[in-house]
Amino acid sequence: MVLQHLVETNAEISQTYGFDRWSETAREKIRQACRLDEADIYFLQGGTQANAVVIDSLLRSYEGVVCAESGHINVHEAGAVEASGHRVIALAADQGKLTVAELEHYMQVYLQDESREHVAQPGMVYITFPTEMGTLYTADELAAIYATCRRYDLPLFVDGARLAYGLAAGDITLPFLARHCDAFYIGGTKCGALCGEAVVFTKHHVPTPRGIFPNIKRHGALSAKGRLAGVQFDALFSPDSADGEGTTEDSLLYFRLGRHAIRMAMSLKDILAQAGFRFYMDSPTNQQFVIIPNAQAKKLKTQVDFTLWGPYDADHMLCRFVTSWTTTDADLDALRRILSSC
Repeated sequence: MVLQHLVETNAEISQTYGFDRWSETAREKIRQACRLDEADIYFLQGGTQANAVVIDSLLRSYEGVVCAESGHINVHEAGAVEASGHRVIALAADQGKLTVAELEHYMQVYLQDESREHVAQPGMVYITFPTEMGTLYTADELAAIYATCRRYDLPLFVDGARLAYGLAAGDITLPFLARHCDAFYIGGTKCGALCGEAVVFTKHHVPTPRGIFPNIKRHGALSAKGRLAGVQFDALFSPDSADGEGTTEDSLLYFRLGRHAIRMAMSLKDILAQAGFRFYMDSPTNQQFVIIPNAQAKKLKTQVDFTLWGPYDADHMLCRFVTSWTTTDADLDALRRILSSC
């Protein structure tokens, strides 16, 4: 559906830099799905780009961003945030999640430090949904984190690179998420788009950053052919004719792709459990982390595409298996056969 929409519109003349009619239509569809009539939405090309632009736009030059120590910006973005001059202030995580208790403790220590003017000032909070470890914040946890951020006047930004899979697996809906943060993005790259992330500024308590458009360009993130992302999100947030289930919102292609990946992930989880692997932690999402003996992991790697996440101990490797909107029953059947022979 996404590729079809790109092909169908490719010969049409349009405005540049995201001012085309498909981008405008996509923005309105996203506003409706979020139930945010006044939200400002910008289309960028990738997740690291979106994180760096939003964080740099929300922070003053001397401020840093608070996140869980396992947060994507702290671990897997090659120092992109620090490269823009902002320190990543990493706090201890609980199964990949930033907790209210940890955030409260950090802020109290900071506020009671008489030399606090000499350190990077906490200027915002960043979380990922789902987390790097495939875990999810519950609705109550998200609400509590947002309330804490409000109390300390810290904008909350949610990295939604894998948002479709988090929404399909937990008790948080897109409108709920939109009501409990100041900015977030809807990941398209990992859910059916060739590329593209839709950055949403909710404008509840924090206005859209002044100069966001030139700052996007300053980061090299402004695409002249802005319609490329707009057309894709226009398709992703349109009703999916292949999906007759649920409400109008549930019938949007984006949500259907997310639900498919979660169904595949639960089957994957069963296959890995039947193979006798131990799980690093329980994940309800499309990322499953298992502990595999080193020799077996090395052999399996020659036949299956998964990620060696790092050593678990001297004899075992922590491995990540991921499903997506493209995973099929045939893929899982092939994995089952391979595991039975390893």
